[in-house]
Amino acid sequence: MAGGHIPHFANDVGAERIFIGVKEFNCMGARAPFDHPHVYLDMGQDSQILCPYCSTLYVHDPRLAENESDPKDSLVADAA
Repeated sequence: MAGGHIPHFANDVGAERIFIGVKEFNCMGARAPFDHPHVYLDMGQDSQILCPYCSTLYVHDPRLAENESDPKDSLVADAA
């Protein structure tokens, strides 16, 4: 995603895993004021990655678009 927008995901509902349509992203834990440091995660060749701060398991689902997630609304549209 070099040169592109890096999507941010939040786990406000406390889901054990979040399915996303990208392999490079930032995890912020939950939305402010309950967020943790926004950490860049890159799955590389793998199909899942565990956030070292909040232990959310992110699973790549190629059927989802870059702006989709399951559970819904995990993508943070206004994150910088």
